[in-house]
Amino acid sequence: MTHWNTRPETPADIAAVRAINLAAFETALEADLVDALRGDPTAWIDGLSLLAETPAGKAAGYALLTRCRVGGTPALALGPVAVLPEHQGEGAGSAVVRASLDVARASGENLVLVLGHPKYYPRFGFVPASRHGIKAPMEVPDEAMMVLVFDEGAPIPGGVIEYAEAFGV
Repeated sequence: MTHWNTRPETPADIAAVRAINLAAFETALEADLVDALRGDPTAWIDGLSLLAETPAGKAAGYALLTRCRVGGTPALALGPVAVLPEHQGEGAGSAVVRASLDVARASGENLVLVLGHPKYYPRFGFVPASRHGIKAPMEVPDEAMMVLVFDEGAPIPGGVIEYAEAFGV
């Protein structure tokens, strides 16, 4: 298995981030979303856009955490998460998601939400958001809207997720 180095995005990485998202998804929606979020100071948090690199230093995986709110309380939204097709299944996605969550935890965040594959994200500790009274602002399968709480002893807000404007919901 490949060892993945992870690090925060720098301005020099913007084109590589876009290329990863364009290669990983069928349309440009995710790549365009990242660009729009990068331009939104209410959503973008420096240091929470991360890359996974091959041992040779090639950017191959990407994960983004941006500001959202639940019941008015600040939280983070994970996504998109993308890996170049030639590196999918090699652990790049898991490495960059784990690194992102570690940075979020170390930054004092407590709540991370993801709308994603219900067989993939539980490996990181995500559970259905409905268990905490958290709902998506649109109709989605219950098992696909997930939450990770770092400190279960802290107050956990409930309510509808308020995403950044770029998400269009």
